[in-house]
Amino acid sequence: MSAKPALRVVVAEDSAVIRAGIVEVLSDRGHEVPAAVGDAASLIEAVAEHHPDLALIDVRMPPTFTDEGLRAALTLRESQPDLPVLVFSQYVETRLLGELLGRHGPRGAAGIGYLLKDRVGNVAEFIDALSRVAAGGTALDPEVIAELISASGRAKALDSLTPREREVLSLMAEGRSNAAIASQLVVSERAIEKHISGIFLKLDLPPSDTDHRRVLAVLEYLRS
Repeated sequence: MSAKPALRVVVAEDSAVIRAGIVEVLSDRGHEVPAAVGDAASLIEAVAEHHPDLALIDVRMPPTFTDEGLRAALTLRESQPDLPVLVFSQYVETRLLGELLGRHGPRGAAGIGYLLKDRVGNVAEFIDALSRVAAGGTALDPEVIAELISASGRAKALDSLTPREREVLSLMAEGRSNAAIASQLVVSERAIEKHISGIFLKLDLPPSDTDHRRVLAVLEYLRS
């Protein structure tokens, strides 16, 4: 398997300790961090100066520690729609996330990720998600998807899904391939294909052969 390409990542995290840890993790794996900042205004300046491959952004930063990170992400994506953004936070902010995912139509979700700090199992998982988002894919934590579904008022429509179909849907939303989903659930790829067909049928979603388009279909369902 070929190594993933090195990335230039601007990091925005208000905690100096966490910020330093993220920079160390990225640097140790061959990625470059041209700027690591602690507030949203500095983030926007750093992206304009360094033109990174991806912006890694916390949600709550100075001065109010509410949603500055997501607001900065919206500003960045408005001016640079192709800039990959990975939100890395302890909190789920569904209102602004929904707006971020919906910018510029379904393609607005390309290159967007949202991971919860306390649910990232290991460094390899974190780096894999970062690489997927930088490549234009999507990486959404299952808890983030659950919150989006609840906020969308469409939770009842998911009642028809079986527990296994819900598992598969969550992994689809993370941007996982059929092979990766099959490996995690310890079943065959053929079984995963059947589950995905069932999900699309029950949610009245158009089928798709590509991983990213499947995620976009799910997000389009949440926004509709």
